Amino acid sequence: MSVNDSAASPQGPEGHSTPELPTNRLSYRLDMAILLFGRAVSWLWLATLAVVLTNVVNRFILGRGSIAVEELSWHLFGATMILTLAYAVVSDDHVRVDVIREKFSLRTQAWIEIIAIVLLALPVLYLMAEALFEYGYRSFARGERSQAPSGLPYRFIIKTLIPIGLTLVAVALLSRALRCSTLLFGYPRRVNKTTPRQ
Repeated sequence: MSVNDSAASPQGPEGHSTPELPTNRLSYRLDMAILLFGRAVSWLWLATLAVVLTNVVNRFILGRGSIAVEELSWHLFGATMILTLAYAVVSDDHVRVDVIREKFSLRTQAWIEIIAIVLLALPVLYLMAEALFEYGYRSFARGERSQAPSGLPYRFIIKTLIPIGLTLVAVALLSRALRCSTLLFGYPRRVNKTTPRQ
């Protein structure tokens, strides 16, 4: 997909193409890094499924449940979910609640997105990540483990993955803001690269 003013995504259900934001050198690199990381992490869904199925078989068929396996299933689910949120932002597959967005021109959409990202999303993500990194560090310093006797140790791992995932989302949103800036202000300069897709 060539990145220029007439760049368009694949045709929608009614046969109309949807214009896309132009990309620039920095946003392209950030998007590609997030997409590659997201694709790699997405394989954890298979591990999550395997652990969940193991837990179900052990508990309901063999009649011998395991607290450690049960905790591992939700640890894997939470880790995979939080680490792939940035992928959803870059590929624009996240849920949108602004139902009138598609009625706006691309420039209006870009203005709304850049204002929302810079004034709302990034500051909130910064505050959350800062507090949650401290949360994970305290867990590490105390050697926190599951309260169940047979539960998992190293609770700090899952707690630290939360701010890491939010930081990745912030990077993805920063890239999106840079693309909006390229469209609105011509800076950073657009490049004729293929827009990263899923």
